[in-house]
Amino acid sequence: MTTDIITSALVGVAILVGCVGIIVPVLPGSILIGIAVLIWAIVIGGPAAWIIFAIVAVFVAAGMSSSLVLTGRKLKSMQVPNSSVLLGGGLGIVGFFVIPVLGLPIGFVAGLFLAEYSRLKDASTAWTSSWESIKAIGLGAGIEFCLALLAALTYGIGLLVHFLG
Repeated sequence: MTTDIITSALVGVAILVGCVGIIVPVLPGSILIGIAVLIWAIVIGGPAAWIIFAIVAVFVAAGMSSSLVLTGRKLKSMQVPNSSVLLGGGLGIVGFFVIPVLGLPIGFVAGLFLAEYSRLKDASTAWTSSWESIKAIGLGAGIEFCLALLAALTYGIGLLVHFLG
């Protein structure tokens, strides 16, 4: 029983980190949630734990897929290359360490804009492209986050079933 409680608490922390990781890309996100609940199902065992894991896996997979598909489709339609997003991400990570917390979005936006300006050679067009890219990425992250919250809720229900059942 003590192992169940410790495992459940650690998995809860991992799920919290995973949810934050969807918003702050420096941390692991949905994959962490799925792996944590898989470990919980292995340790707890029984049909209920595996059903909870299966539901969580569906939410995590749907969140990651929808985020990738929606964001990718929008960026592709705008002809924004992956290199622009990667440069934004790289400068976001650097910014995170230069200006704690706020440096991540500042660095990302600056990197994305610089890459788009380099590609398009016009500040106004580069800003429009960057802003539309940011909105597309935000929409994908928002959907993934909502599905991660549903996965967390499912895990919470699984805890109730396990400990009260």
